[in-house]
Amino acid sequence: MSTGEGVPMPDAAAPDFCLPVGAGRWLRLASLRGRPVVLLFYPADDSPVCAAQLAGCTAALAQFDRYGAVPLGLSVDGYRSHRAFAQRQGIGFPLLSDSVPRGAVARRYGVYQPQGAVAGRAVFVLDRDGVVTYTHLSSIDDDPGVDGILDAIRRLPPGEPATVPAHSSDISFYPAFTG
Repeated sequence: MSTGEGVPMPDAAAPDFCLPVGAGRWLRLASLRGRPVVLLFYPADDSPVCAAQLAGCTAALAQFDRYGAVPLGLSVDGYRSHRAFAQRQGIGFPLLSDSVPRGAVARRYGVYQPQGAVAGRAVFVLDRDGVVTYTHLSSIDDDPGVDGILDAIRRLPPGEPATVPAHSSDISFYPAFTG
């Protein structure tokens, strides 16, 4: 996948969003300010490459925690599909549904692929101020792994220690979003 128009590159502010993570539960990106965030855009639940990519990130959760980084998976699948996929694969971090309108956040990040109506495979690491420090775009068939992500997180300036593990189910979820 080549760099698409509008892809936030390093030193750009990451576009804010608020997406569902479950029935009546939403997560706003800005609520995670003060912590590094890893945005993992992926095409579809239950595809072998997506399962491998997210399993690799789950295996690295202790390393994400060490740096206070919050990994978030994003695809155009609905939250019910995400829940079933996460349970089957043992994924230990939130999967956000970019399904209504389809791919709206992926479009804002320049990674929506209209030919398949899916998010492309892309990784963005954000610093504690919500600024992009690392961008990696891959083809749909390639698992980018976690090494580049972990290197980018390690290069961030140290901040206050996080008090909540990065994969905790209670980080900044909202009961409903009406705005």
